[in-house]
Amino acid sequence: MKQIAIIGFGNVGKCAYEALQSAPDMDLRCIVEAPGVPVPPSLSGLWTTDTKDIRRFGDVDCAILCLPSRMCPDAAEELMKMGVSTVDAFDIHTEILETKRRLDAVAKQHGAKGVISAGWDPGSDSIIRALMEAMAPRGLSYVDFGPGMSMGHSVAVKAIEGVENALSMTIPAGAGVHRRMVYVQLKPGASLEKVTQAILNDPYFVHDETHVEQVGDVSALLDMGHGVHMTRKGVSGNTHNQLFEFSMRIHNPALTAQMLVNAARAALKQPPGCYSLIEIPVIDLLPGDRGELIRRLV
Repeated sequence: MKQIAIIGFGNVGKCAYEALQSAPDMDLRCIVEAPGVPVPPSLSGLWTTDTKDIRRFGDVDCAILCLPSRMCPDAAEELMKMGVSTVDAFDIHTEILETKRRLDAVAKQHGAKGVISAGWDPGSDSIIRALMEAMAPRGLSYVDFGPGMSMGHSVAVKAIEGVENALSMTIPAGAGVHRRMVYVQLKPGASLEKVTQAILNDPYFVHDETHVEQVGDVSALLDMGHGVHMTRKGVSGNTHNQLFEFSMRIHNPALTAQMLVNAARAALKQPPGCYSLIEIPVIDLLPGDRGELIRRLV
């Protein structure tokens, strides 16, 4: 049994806890959460507020980082230097390769394994995109998200000064173009104009049409559903008009957490280093006997 730590116990962390309960090859060793967060009585024996304290609970094979993306690289590096492998759902697409290279060097130096950007997009969708491109090497792919709540974008808005709560909805316009509908609940005295400008300047939003609206209570709008529709039209060999589609409608935190648990399993089967999901054999994401998996799935 592999011993797992959960770092962060928000929406994704709670879903990771549930996914671990169903994993036949993993045990939860501890949970790390910031000071001041109420501790569920049933988890008090697993709880700590300091990442460096996880060794008190015994050996930890892998830490699942259920943190905002901007916190993941530093948290992963700290854990890797302790010899603990990590997985995360880092979702800032333009920074993935640079961050992977940084963590790869740390992981190899300290004998750790890591999987970066292992949620559903980037993550499981990355595998589908790679497969589609292999099936039609020439062509065009389009990825349309939503309509649904983007966790990464919502967290980014919540971190802006003057914002009490926020919800960022992704609305597909087609052909990979998206509109961001951002609903903000402001702190007393906060300026909607300043908050709006900060949102528009944030790297999460600069490339998309973004609309910001002030609301009285974000919780009244909250729906954690999301989805994706991917299309590739291309050429296999010299044969044109190959068309592939993939769609899903999901509960965002639950699928992110499930993929993180799967990635933790896969990470521990790799040599030291930091990987993206497309670099890891898909079979390594699954529990069970390798031969039986081949017999059942191939």
